[in-house]
Amino acid sequence: MTDTTSAADAAPEPAPGLDELVATSRIVICSGSGGVGKTTTAAVVAIEAAAKGRRAVVVTIDPAKRLADALGLDGIGNTPKAIDGPWPGELSAVMLDTKSTFDGLVTTYSSDPEQAERILANRFYKNISGALSGTQEYMAMEKLYELHNDDAFDIVVVDTPPSRNALDFLDAPRRLTRFLDHRLYRVLMAPTRGVMKAVNVAAQAFVRQVSKVVGASVFEDAITFFQAFDGMEAGFKERAEKVLDLLTSPATSYVLVASPKRDTVAEAQFFAEKLAEADIPISALIVNRMHPHFTDEMPEALRERAQTFEGGDLGGLYRNLADFSLVAHREEDHLTGLAQMVDPAPVIRVPFLRSDVHDLTGLALVGDHLFGRA
Repeated sequence: MTDTTSAADAAPEPAPGLDELVATSRIVICSGSGGVGKTTTAAVVAIEAAAKGRRAVVVTIDPAKRLADALGLDGIGNTPKAIDGPWPGELSAVMLDTKSTFDGLVTTYSSDPEQAERILANRFYKNISGALSGTQEYMAMEKLYELHNDDAFDIVVVDTPPSRNALDFLDAPRRLTRFLDHRLYRVLMAPTRGVMKAVNVAAQAFVRQVSKVVGASVFEDAITFFQAFDGMEAGFKERAEKVLDLLTSPATSYVLVASPKRDTVAEAQFFAEKLAEADIPISALIVNRMHPHFTDEMPEALRERAQTFEGGDLGGLYRNLADFSLVAHREEDHLTGLAQMVDPAPVIRVPFLRSDVHDLTGLALVGDHLFGRA
């Protein structure tokens, strides 16, 4: 069921519904705090795209690996794995492998195989390719860019980390460009002995920070790495700019996923604010695990009716109904501000299900709610 706010004369034009979004978008990015059903939502969106005859791939950078479980797979890796199902289109899934993606990028932008080999064998590179803060987010962008440019797919659906990490995911291209333009980076790249003396002074703070991750011998390995990296900056910067353009393209849609709990609604509001600051519209808000409205009566009226039947079965039933109604009204109150923030995007409510989603049947049930078939 889709709920759009339509009030007065100056109300904004309704945003495209989720059905149209899945049919037309080239990229769908699902974001939200942990535990709100974001991974499940990403899988359902990709399945719906395949059901519409599109060639879809869903990629997760969530280290919990819940996507493979939801799709009923033994495991997925860094290359697309096809999933058979009752859809006319195609569906594949990818689990981001940060190091493998970084290795492929180094190989792409190296001037020759020898340069790539020097970098891949460097101890500093081996550490930062999997451990340095921000590496995972940037490599996720690279994987997104790679899949978007793959002619085998019409739509890429991305399951991001929890909200505040997802902001790093969105800002990764800018941060890479800023790093490559930083004065300290240029100092580290300088090959002469005179400048190398300056490195020992200028890079101390930088080295101390990185040493916490990669160990005390990082300095020599870092210098070797940066010298081996010489000449590759332009390729990385150009790629980062293309990725940034892709993230802000009209062909990219952002789906915000939340639950009706007060804390997760606050997280969703935080993320919505950051997207608004970047002039990126939210295409849809999906709220999972909503308590159902069994009646339009207010909780107070139901409690009064329960007292009328005090001592009988009907009294107990009305008290339970009053409790459910109170929770449902509180959830709607929690969502009011968030719904206003994302307006005119549709707000789609998915109720509590009888069991956890762990296979294609469960995903189909969620899809019925998301796309108005339930």
